[in-house]
Amino acid sequence: MPSAAHRVTVIPGDGVGPEVVRSAIRVIEAAGVFIDWEEAAAGASVFEKGDTSGVPAETRDSIERTKVVLKGPLETPVGFGEKSANVTLRKLFETYANVRPARELPGVPTRYAGEGVNLVIVRENVEDLYAGIEHMVTPDVGQCLKVISRKGSEKVIRYAFELARREGRTKVTAATKANIMKMTEGLFKKVFEELALEYPEIESGHLIIDNVAHQLAKAPAQFDIIVTTNLNGDIISDLASGLVGGLGFASSGNYGDTVAIFEAVHGSAPKYAGKDVINPTALILSSVMMLRHLAETGAADRVEDAVLVTLEEGRATTQDLVRQTGGDVDTAASTTGFTDAVIANLGRSPATLGAQRGDLANQAPAMAPLPAWSYGPEHYAAIARRTIGLDIFIETDSDAGQLGVEFENLTAAGPFELRFVESRGTKVYPSVGLSSDGVRLLRARFVTRDGGPAAETDLLALQGRVAERQPGWTHVEKLHVFDGADGFTKAQGE
Repeated sequence: MPSAAHRVTVIPGDGVGPEVVRSAIRVIEAAGVFIDWEEAAAGASVFEKGDTSGVPAETRDSIERTKVVLKGPLETPVGFGEKSANVTLRKLFETYANVRPARELPGVPTRYAGEGVNLVIVRENVEDLYAGIEHMVTPDVGQCLKVISRKGSEKVIRYAFELARREGRTKVTAATKANIMKMTEGLFKKVFEELALEYPEIESGHLIIDNVAHQLAKAPAQFDIIVTTNLNGDIISDLASGLVGGLGFASSGNYGDTVAIFEAVHGSAPKYAGKDVINPTALILSSVMMLRHLAETGAADRVEDAVLVTLEEGRATTQDLVRQTGGDVDTAASTTGFTDAVIANLGRSPATLGAQRGDLANQAPAMAPLPAWSYGPEHYAAIARRTIGLDIFIETDSDAGQLGVEFENLTAAGPFELRFVESRGTKVYPSVGLSSDGVRLLRARFVTRDGGPAAETDLLALQGRVAERQPGWTHVEKLHVFDGADGFTKAQGE
């Protein structure tokens, strides 16, 4: 019996996108799920029309109506257009949890076959370096701001723990670079450790991200769920897909509080567009995630089983898998042929590696409501704070020693003193015997002499005096102390 109708926005995408989307839709409909598809545009075709967002208003309106998206890969063209339309979609609808499973699949040869690789990477999806806040602060020095918030961290970390509960998983590992980026990645780690106490039945632990990459290559079956920041998650989820067969098998879902977007991890692969040769498995498995989100769990199980049977039997093998096994590409199944085989296998179950159901996966959609954010206004208002100085960045060819002496003379009287001058994070004045190749950008740190709070008028006056002597100043950061802890890092060598 057909299911009740669902409304879903479908974005065919660029390159091979329309082909893999067509495959997924055919399989969904063959599984007996009736969907009222609203086709919408995003990506290269939109950029070409002069819309620099890559996501037109009509597409945004459709997603507002349907709340669910099945999307082909989008291209960010070189030479026109602006930010990635993929990232724009995720950020516009606050789909903060990017969920990327990686599990061993039958009939797909890998170096880890038989080891039981079955993990999920939960990647924070809207902040970190992907906030996309970049500046050229001089003609030859660029910067990108890494934005990590307590709220953003808590939302995705809670999602990871709730996903573990929902799927009957037993371990969540946080992966950060908190040993180096103590204010940003360190905040993510801190929030993880706080929230882990609310899930005592789930084993939790933290690993440095480079060790996670090492361990994934060495013994990936040790991981269950990995939760991490945006850039880290982007990198290690592609790594994880390589452990289980490649991007042709890598599915994903982007989950927010109101909208969910389902897509393959792979790109638009324009050189294969229109040739009917691309592997549609990744998007078909992404559509399985979508069906579970829509509470069409029976259909999701049938589709996943059919994919596993098709891979297990190896009678419809696409070119990417044929290349991995050293076979003749001319014998590879077409995109259409593979899709036909999956449809023919609906209703069958694999003999070896079964589907990933989880203990509770059939009882709740993938995007269940999460607990409220715990760090409310009362916590925020209770934080003791003071501002004790300024970091002023200056474009200059001046020697750091000369600049340091100039600034010490500038602050000889008054509430501030020069703490240091640094280049790319390394202290160069007062000299500590370290050398740093100059790049025409220096940072001078000024702090109150007694570490006490600075008046706003004094801060502005200091900035004005520095600007008069150094018109190449580019930007300023206030130095805050929160609950007695410095809200800023030291320079290397300080």
